[in-house]
Amino acid sequence: MTLTQLRTVLAIVDSGLNVTLAAERIHATQSGLSKQLRQLESGLGFRLFKRRGKSLEALTPEGQEVVQRARRMIAEAEQIRALAQSLKRDNGGVLSITSSPTLARSILPAALAVLQNEQPQLVVRMRHASREDALAQLSTGDTDIALVSTSTDVPPGPLAVPVLRWQRVAVVPRNHPLAELRRVSLSQLARHPLISYDSTLDERSSLRRAFASAGFSLRVGCTAQDSELIKSYVRRGMGVGILAELSLDENDTDLIALPLGHLLPVCTTWAMPRTDRALSQPVERLLAVLAPHGDRVAVRRWLAGDRRSGPGPIEPESVPVWQLQRPTPVSTSRPVLAAVCA
Repeated sequence: MTLTQLRTVLAIVDSGLNVTLAAERIHATQSGLSKQLRQLESGLGFRLFKRRGKSLEALTPEGQEVVQRARRMIAEAEQIRALAQSLKRDNGGVLSITSSPTLARSILPAALAVLQNEQPQLVVRMRHASREDALAQLSTGDTDIALVSTSTDVPPGPLAVPVLRWQRVAVVPRNHPLAELRRVSLSQLARHPLISYDSTLDERSSLRRAFASAGFSLRVGCTAQDSELIKSYVRRGMGVGILAELSLDENDTDLIALPLGHLLPVCTTWAMPRTDRALSQPVERLLAVLAPHGDRVAVRRWLAGDRRSGPGPIEPESVPVWQLQRPTPVSTSRPVLAAVCA
C-alpha cells in the first residue's frame, strides 16, 4: 500500500466514482489509475468499490473505512511535507514577530539574542501593535508569532503558550503626593488623572472594572501604546502612570513605582504562533526560549492539535512571575525593579 494508491482512491471518490474524471484531476491515465486501484485491492485482500460491469457503483463498507483513514493519512503526509518546506524556507529566512512595544523591550531581547547566535542568517522582523491588531495579523497570516497580554489566566486563543505573569504599578515622579505612600488605594488614584495604555479606553478594561466595582470614577488623562511615552508624560506631571511593572528599568530612578497587585488582577503574557501552517523551526525555538518552563514535546504536540492531555502543557502556577525588586519606593542608588522568577 502506497500514498499514491490512497490518493488514487480519494480522487475516484471525490470525482463521483468517475474514473475518467479522476484520472484528469490527478494528471494520470485512466489505465494507470485503474492499475493502482487493482494493486491496492489485491494487496488489501478486499474490494473497495461495488461494481456494475466495468463501472464503479458505490463504496463497500470496508472501502468507506479505508477512505476515512486515507484522508487522515494524506493530511498527515501533507503536514510533514509542509514542515519540511517550512524548515527549508525559514532557515536563513525571515521570522515575523508582532508584540506591544513594552514586550518587545522587556522579554524579547534576550530570546532574540539566543536565536541570532544559533541562526545568524535569520532575519527577525519586529512589528508593534495593540493586542487586537496583533491577533488580527495572526489570523490573516501576516505574522509568524504574536505576543499578547491578558488580565486573566484564560488564553486569548486555542494555541497560546503562557510566557510570563506580571502585575501593574502606579508610577509617579518623586515629588508627587503619592510618592511617600507604601500602599495606594483606588480612592487615592481616583483623585488624579491616569495615564495608561490604549486598552484603558475599552469598557472591558480590568482597570475600568476595578474602579466601577469600587464606586469610583476613572479619570483618564492620556493613553498611549508605548510605555516609554507614558513615562515621559508622567515626568511632565500630567498624571499617574498605570504601567506593566516589566516596562520599568534601571534608567527610571527618577520615578516611584507603587505596586497594584492588591487592586488589579495578575496579567499573563502569551506567545501565539500562526495556525495555518506547520510549526517552523525558528518559531518552535523561540517558544522554547520564551517558555522554558514548558515541556517541549508536550508543547509541540499541543500546538499540533493534540488536546488529549488537557487544555495545555503548562499550568499557570508554573509560569514565571516578574516581580518588583522591592514593594516600597526605591532609593536613587538602586534600580527600580529587576526581573525575578518566583
